[in-house]
Amino acid sequence: MNWVWANFDRLVETSLTHLWLALVPVVVGTLVSLPLGWAAARSKVAKAILIPVSSLLYTIPSIALFVIMPVVLGTKILDPFNVQAALTVYTVALLVRSIADALTAVPESVTTAATAMGYRPLGRFFAVELPLAVPVLVAGVRVASVSNMSLVAVGQLIGVGGLGFFLLDGAQTSPPNFAEIIAGIVAIVLLALVVDGLLALLGRLLTPWARVGPGGQA
Repeated sequence: MNWVWANFDRLVETSLTHLWLALVPVVVGTLVSLPLGWAAARSKVAKAILIPVSSLLYTIPSIALFVIMPVVLGTKILDPFNVQAALTVYTVALLVRSIADALTAVPESVTTAATAMGYRPLGRFFAVELPLAVPVLVAGVRVASVSNMSLVAVGQLIGVGGLGFFLLDGAQTSPPNFAEIIAGIVAIVLLALVVDGLLALLGRLLTPWARVGPGGQA
């Protein structure tokens, strides 16, 4: 605890950087995944291409993807955008299947009724299908967010890693600074738990009908 109190300001500042590196890809990845998941749910051809490709993307080792990104994007090796771009790829890989499955699970009777009420495909997606898919979508976003929290730390191996700095710095001292390493690990876990809890709360707020019991009580 002595090390924590002595470096508390650094921990807070680095935690904010860690959140920024991890959560921006979640937002961007979700926006990219929505049309891809919609296409996969609507077309067998698109599904046969998008689902396997997204699954393959997630099998790429994170450190390899971090190293490849500067070559692909033309950025500097220490540019934080490399880590965020790689994590966006992982987020898309996780969410495309989830969104496609959620949209496919919407009862045909519901989509038929919406069409009969005059909804065009795009309007039906945003007004009917997407709200019903929110629980599965939020579950996928929660997994992606927690995953990104841990993967950001790996980015420290190329010089960009938020709280991963404390893990690597503590391991490289002689003797190893276990207080610094443990503080970094605990901070990452706490951030992941807080973000996961907030997303779970957001999911409940976006789906008030899911909280209504048989007697009409929330």
